[in-house]
Amino acid sequence: MIKARGDDRVVVIGAGLGGLAAACTLAARGYRVTLCDKNPWVGGKAAVLSEQGFRFDMGPTILTIPRVLKRIYAEAGRDLESALDLVPLDPQWRSFFTDGSTLDLVSDVQAMRANLDTFAPGSGSGDGYGRFMDLSRRLHRLSDEFFFWRSVGGMRDMIDVRKSLSVGFLKELIGMRPGHSVAGTVRSYVPDERAAQMFDHYTQYVGSCPEQSPAVLCSIAHMQSNDGVWYPRGGTGAVPRALASLAVDLGVDIRTKTPIRRILVEGGRVRGVETAADETIAAAAVVSNSDSVRTHRELVDGQPRKKFLGRRKYEPACSGVVLYLGLDKRYEQLIHHNFVFSEDPHAEFESIYRRGEPAADPTCYVCAPAVTEPEVAIPGGEALYVLVHTPYLRPHHDWKKMLPEYRNTIIRKLERTAGLKDLEKHIVVEKALTPQDINDRYHVLDGAIYGLASHGKYLGAFKPANRSPDIEGLYLAGGSAHPGPGMPMVMMSGWIAADCVDQDKLVARASPAAAAPVAV
Repeated sequence: MIKARGDDRVVVIGAGLGGLAAACTLAARGYRVTLCDKNPWVGGKAAVLSEQGFRFDMGPTILTIPRVLKRIYAEAGRDLESALDLVPLDPQWRSFFTDGSTLDLVSDVQAMRANLDTFAPGSGSGDGYGRFMDLSRRLHRLSDEFFFWRSVGGMRDMIDVRKSLSVGFLKELIGMRPGHSVAGTVRSYVPDERAAQMFDHYTQYVGSCPEQSPAVLCSIAHMQSNDGVWYPRGGTGAVPRALASLAVDLGVDIRTKTPIRRILVEGGRVRGVETAADETIAAAAVVSNSDSVRTHRELVDGQPRKKFLGRRKYEPACSGVVLYLGLDKRYEQLIHHNFVFSEDPHAEFESIYRRGEPAADPTCYVCAPAVTEPEVAIPGGEALYVLVHTPYLRPHHDWKKMLPEYRNTIIRKLERTAGLKDLEKHIVVEKALTPQDINDRYHVLDGAIYGLASHGKYLGAFKPANRSPDIEGLYLAGGSAHPGPGMPMVMMSGWIAADCVDQDKLVARASPAAAAPVAV
């Protein structure tokens, strides 16, 4: 029996971006919040590596949809601009293809149409792109109306019974293109295979195969075009630092080096948590920013665990190898964000997602931030971040043995396809993360960077709901909960979890809300 009931406390497990967003939103609304993380830092995967005059963002490097962050700050009556200096990036990406061609993705749709007409003359790709972006804009609107800013775990959570029988609603539902994939949808509009390969990689944000992911994820194209791609000066690590500062200002009790052993439940309702140091923290609600599957496998007992794990098959998203390369020179052909594409995307996806083996000819995402912020590197140098998607961990994967050869595959790919001549000779600092490192460091499911895969042409976009249907007072945030992975979506998940706590009235407010509720 738990002696202290903690009726006015919420415990947040995990100080990643989702946990920080939840803690800030809850504290701004007047709740007493304790935020616990097993690591000595806050930010989860959005960590920072500093080495010999180089600074690397270790995890996410692309910030989109800053209005999610703005909304969290507005909860506290604060302006985001006072906390972060966001630099717009346009072109948003540069793509390198194996035939030696390059293509820049720009935010302006008409300019991008013109780019495609020049890049692939006579193919109709420019006109097709315009129509694709019309579709993407519609999918974005539908996502905002039915999917975002609320706890959704399946189709039923999206449907208002009063609207569900109307012709208009059914047309909207059909407009989400159920049964179609991202890859198939892209190619039905953009026939040039190189350009289609570039647009496939909006699913890079969710770590899933575009051939298996639902077409509704094509909405990401309009989100990115409309809201832009941004670089927080100081790196993406500046985002969790800013949120942690806001949390402290709002009175959040942040406890690092505090792993949680289990979530305490009595009579089907949360009563607190137990730390690895045998401390009991009483609480009326818990928001878990830990992986949703591992939360239920490791922190929850009995029937609720069985219900969650039996609800569906939870497939991890892909993992990856990350190389952090401190260079003594810059390669002028690189912009801030770059993709160096494989020759055959089907063979690449077949290897990663179906056979469970690293691709022989991988696509490399390359971040070269010194072009925007020279201070990340030594004078004239570059702090290169290279990410290659790999399968999530399989029992036979031994990355201590696999990394040296695969590292060389990546280096050769960059030299060959992106023209990074003599790259090996210019590396003065080198570090790496493997899928095993990601698994161990971040406590994720089988080394998955992006939580759960978005596979399934009908239901692939759905993740576990933010409000647990099995335990009263348990809420989920992070990339393995709704609405999924990527910096803005993870922070949105934290906001949704906090909003659910507020709606459910299980926790007594400790103080008045810092600002008026933010309208959806």
